[in-house]
Amino acid sequence: MKTSPVPRRYKLLALLACVAVWLALAASVVDVALGLPRLAGASASRASPEPPRTIPDTDVNPYGANFFLEWEPETWKIEKTLQMAHDAGVGWVKQQFPWEDIQLSPGKDGFWDDRLNKSTWEKYDRIVDLARKYNLEVIARLDRPPKWARQDNHLPQAPPDRFEDYGDFVYAVVSHYKGKIRYYQIWNEPNVYPEWGDHPPDPEAYVRLLKIAHTRAREADPDVWILSAPLAQTLEESDRNVSDLTYLERMYEAGAKDYFDILFANAYGFAFPPSDPPSPDRLNFSRVLLLRQMMERHGDGQKAVWFNEFGWNASPEDFPPEKLPWARVSEQLQASYTVQAIQQARAEWPWAGVFNIWYFRQAGNLPADRPEYYFRMVDPGFTPRPIYQAVKKATADIGTAGPGTHEETNPAAVFSGAWRIERQKLASGGAMCTSRQAGDSATITFQGKEIALLAQTGPSSGMLYVTLDGREANRLPRDRQGRSYLDLGAQGSTGIEWIPVADGLHGERHVLRMVVAPGQSPEAKSSVAIDAFRVADTGPAAYEPRLQLAGLLVATLLLGGVVWLLVRRRRAPGG
Repeated sequence: MKTSPVPRRYKLLALLACVAVWLALAASVVDVALGLPRLAGASASRASPEPPRTIPDTDVNPYGANFFLEWEPETWKIEKTLQMAHDAGVGWVKQQFPWEDIQLSPGKDGFWDDRLNKSTWEKYDRIVDLARKYNLEVIARLDRPPKWARQDNHLPQAPPDRFEDYGDFVYAVVSHYKGKIRYYQIWNEPNVYPEWGDHPPDPEAYVRLLKIAHTRAREADPDVWILSAPLAQTLEESDRNVSDLTYLERMYEAGAKDYFDILFANAYGFAFPPSDPPSPDRLNFSRVLLLRQMMERHGDGQKAVWFNEFGWNASPEDFPPEKLPWARVSEQLQASYTVQAIQQARAEWPWAGVFNIWYFRQAGNLPADRPEYYFRMVDPGFTPRPIYQAVKKATADIGTAGPGTHEETNPAAVFSGAWRIERQKLASGGAMCTSRQAGDSATITFQGKEIALLAQTGPSSGMLYVTLDGREANRLPRDRQGRSYLDLGAQGSTGIEWIPVADGLHGERHVLRMVVAPGQSPEAKSSVAIDAFRVADTGPAAYEPRLQLAGLLVATLLLGGVVWLLVRRRRAPGG
């Protein structure tokens, strides 16, 4: 059977297609050889570079939530709540530690409940231990004095008669949770009734309380962070309520700057979208920008702002206006506004840190006829709401670091064992993550082709055994057993240094694992301090040139074959 000849135009198209493939592969190989950058979007799933976060306490998981775990009598419900928070990517548990519930009488004996014959710490120890089990950081709110601390007790939120008693309580809590809780909120909304009792709001008095608390907390643990009392968002100026703007200005004038590490702020959205601009006569999410401007005017711009209560209310449409102090939006808008606000703030506000959504779940104390009920992420019966699903989707890749320099507090770095965040003036973010115990481990999950550690070096420093994706790290030496290691005591100098760990990596996601061990020098100990890590994506993976050269060879052979066939057919009789 005689076949029909291939039309000339199809021969030409085939030849052009082969030439195009060959030229594309050749250009790619040339780029690799010369180190030229590849086009953006060449790998759509690769993490894009993050904007640098140079202000301390901002390179963190931004997703937190408020919890009421002290109301929950059943341990399994506490654990399930925290597990659901972890599964949604939430990294912070904002939890109240009521003074009235923990210290039942003055002095050291006040932390024992004679009626129940057990320690008053027991309930809160369980909460803290379960939070740590799920790698959740606790922010402890300290307020609500016991009756013995005041003569007038008709308002349980009112401050104590003697601020020194509160200082003793702060000292006791920080001492008890040393190494387990690092962040403490000192009081709550002192600018409004009834949080400061029947007395007119008094910023100067609050600063005195803050100073005492800060001093006693640092006596108990020099490595804790103090958060200022969040101020209620209000426009009122009266004997009972004072505008958050007025109150913060007076706090700074009274010397508050020296007595807190992070400004805690409230940021409800009310009925407005996150993009609604700030104004002194308007309550919205962006109002925090006015507080930030005030911080900068007072020379406090190197501190972070964290968000204490944040979110939108999704009460039913049939709620009357008088029952909607926070206004309302639909559940779908509540979900989208929450994620949008966090992403917008992280992109535009380099000083923004943790956003504690109000709230995660409550034990059933709040009835459904109250608007507070409709802030929840999860129902009392553990049914997740749309906001929970939106947060879970937004945090899907939050534990993976992209190209850039990241602090030890970045959520991609997970420390297991007895690691502690310790203050260090020379550290890049003012602190380092330290371990003095052999066997402690840490993992960093990242996307990139190179990784380096910023670590403390010196003769007494210990050593890290390091693996990357289960194999040895290619920029580190190996011991007699073939294990790659980083000996921080053998770097030849004392200080904080960048040390390359691995490069030429291929693939999308990598896991760096480190285990603490004693150093090799006689004076070395199992002491390791990690300041930061850097991920780079500046060059091709080691295997790519080989693959591209192989592809170029195949394309060349294919092109040659097509040309040979076309020439042969042209020479054949009747071709």
